Amino acid sequence: MLNDWGGAQFLISEDRADRLARLVLTSCEAFDNYPPGLPGRMLALAAGTPGRLRLTMNLLRFTALRRAPGGWAWMSKRPVPRHVMDGWFRPATRSAGIRRDLVAYGRSVPDDRTLLDWAARLAAFDRPVLIAWATEDKIMPREHGPRLAALFPDARLVEVEDSYTLIPEDQPDLLVRLLREFVPAPAVS
Repeated sequence: MLNDWGGAQFLISEDRADRLARLVLTSCEAFDNYPPGLPGRMLALAAGTPGRLRLTMNLLRFTALRRAPGGWAWMSKRPVPRHVMDGWFRPATRSAGIRRDLVAYGRSVPDDRTLLDWAARLAAFDRPVLIAWATEDKIMPREHGPRLAALFPDARLVEVEDSYTLIPEDQPDLLVRLLREFVPAPAVS
């Protein structure tokens, strides 16, 4: 299952999805939405200037900045518990290696033509796909859910109400139910 990060495009476009029996995508980067939305562009901008990424990560210790419009507040409709967000941001404040990787990611985004080519290759994935897409998402465009579903030969789209990008945070019970319905139970011998 991928949420927020659109790595399925990389796996499938590089023929590395042979071990995947099924795929679940919840509101994630797709098509040319890399890095995603305003928060993604701001992070990429921070990654482009020495020291700015570390400053940005340290500023995200403050609840007011975490919940500011245009930033992480657009990722989840309801506040994510502080300890959860601390777990997301703390490593980037403490590890130069993690910051280096974030900078490399921010600087390595391919051009739109390449991204759209990768998206087109998703049609090669012929196994079942569940796409759960937030109807109120402010980061991942709503029309990307149906567009993704149309690419896969065996896809089901479920539009999730009352949620932004982070469906596992905003609608965990619904997502668990969808996953249980989608993933077959193991055979009992």
